[in-house]
Amino acid sequence: MDSVTGWTGHTACALQAALRLSNEAFAKRLGIGVRTVATWHQKPELRPKTEMQQLLDTALEKAPESVRARFAVLVGTADDSAPSDAEQRLTEDPHIGAALEWLDEHAGWQPGTARREVARRLAQVDVRHLEDRASRRSRVNQRQVADVLSRYYSDRPDGYGCYATEHAATSILTRPEWLDLDCSLVGTTERLTLASSSNEPPALDDEAAGHAAQRLAESLARGTRLVNMPLYRLLGADIHDGEIGGSLGVTPFVHYALTMDLLEGELTDALAAGDAPGSTPLRDRHLPDVASVLDLSGRLCAGGTLALCAFARPADPFRGPADYVLLVQERSGHVINAARQLAVIPKGFHQPMTDYRADARIGATLRREMEEELFGREDIDNTLASQRTADPMHPSRLSEPMRLLFDAPGRLRMECTGFGLNLVSGNFEFAGLIVVEDEEFWARYGGVIEANWESSTLRQYSTLDRALLTELMSDVAWSNEGLFALSQGLRRLGQIGGDRVDVPVIEWEMR
Repeated sequence: MDSVTGWTGHTACALQAALRLSNEAFAKRLGIGVRTVATWHQKPELRPKTEMQQLLDTALEKAPESVRARFAVLVGTADDSAPSDAEQRLTEDPHIGAALEWLDEHAGWQPGTARREVARRLAQVDVRHLEDRASRRSRVNQRQVADVLSRYYSDRPDGYGCYATEHAATSILTRPEWLDLDCSLVGTTERLTLASSSNEPPALDDEAAGHAAQRLAESLARGTRLVNMPLYRLLGADIHDGEIGGSLGVTPFVHYALTMDLLEGELTDALAAGDAPGSTPLRDRHLPDVASVLDLSGRLCAGGTLALCAFARPADPFRGPADYVLLVQERSGHVINAARQLAVIPKGFHQPMTDYRADARIGATLRREMEEELFGREDIDNTLASQRTADPMHPSRLSEPMRLLFDAPGRLRMECTGFGLNLVSGNFEFAGLIVVEDEEFWARYGGVIEANWESSTLRQYSTLDRALLTELMSDVAWSNEGLFALSQGLRRLGQIGGDRVDVPVIEWEMR
């Protein structure tokens, strides 16, 4: 390690990779918190404090020669003929291995073909080109995406439309009975159930398989996390005022990552290039019309839930009267989808942890995401470590803030405010509202709320600042699902918030 320039997040992560340790194991070796290691992954340019530099120096000095050699390769101070970190992941990362096996099977390739194809493409990837493409993609905004998808899926049947307000239109396909649900997520009104799903993913043709291999090569080149976690897939929905019903199956994340999740990148690339309609062959294959969007059991419909979070605050002589503080995140560039977009927080894929039947409830995912994204529970983040706890959401394991919220009724309100199908990737989206009614909670815990690695920034807004909230709703940096959840959440807050709330009047319509 260069003693003049010192350690950075990047070189610290290189040492971790050379040691072949998980985040938890690396943190234990150094005697530091797992969250610090996660921060190094999130902020590679970060320079650790002096005492941390010394810990890293010691760890490198005590490492075996084989580890020191791998470290030299990873930081670019050894023979360039040695394997790169990306090449090592291609060989050693079990999640990449699972993706390669999935691709071999569904492309009809002989075992090992996907690995060779991804390796060939990895050798041709220019990371600078990927950065340039990311910059071009960032210029494509939410309104452009919503507009082009509204035209592409113009064959909407009666009763369906794309969710819109006077502030903006979205790509969320919905219907009136799916909105303003006022459905409690802490009672018996949620009836999503686990069902067996026997339909297999369709075989990939050569073009679709090539796009999947390219996705893996680019993920390796950029060091993007890809964890093959189980996801719930929606097979049927029965949703109306005050009640959520439907059936779910389970699918591996790589199925989603290598098929439906490619549609957003394909679309934004076409829009950035100014291409004419007809330049989205993957969309034409996987999600060609509204009939395919609504065919939940006949296609992969993964998705999740996200909620506008509102914390009651007492009156303050400097800030003003009692209000709610709202939290909004900007997604990190390290997430595999929706990078750099605005979203409410918490936001997460609907997925099981250890109890596949009980975790099928949307409320279970929201509670898990609150712990992970707001209250710092790294042990339930499956991108950082494997899940070994029998009951990760057992009351004895809850964070102190979360335990307080569930200790007594009336402190927390959790509702589903709307449901829709996102035309971007065909995902299901459950929009929610989380309200902490106890105004002492923010005074006690507001200072410890901190977003995890999936967020690059966290902003707060007052429910009494109508002008700023109006401006926020018009921001084109939103993800479509985030804007949907924000609009529905503010609409509900306007109904129940009393004197704490002065939000814009929001009337939705179907377009």
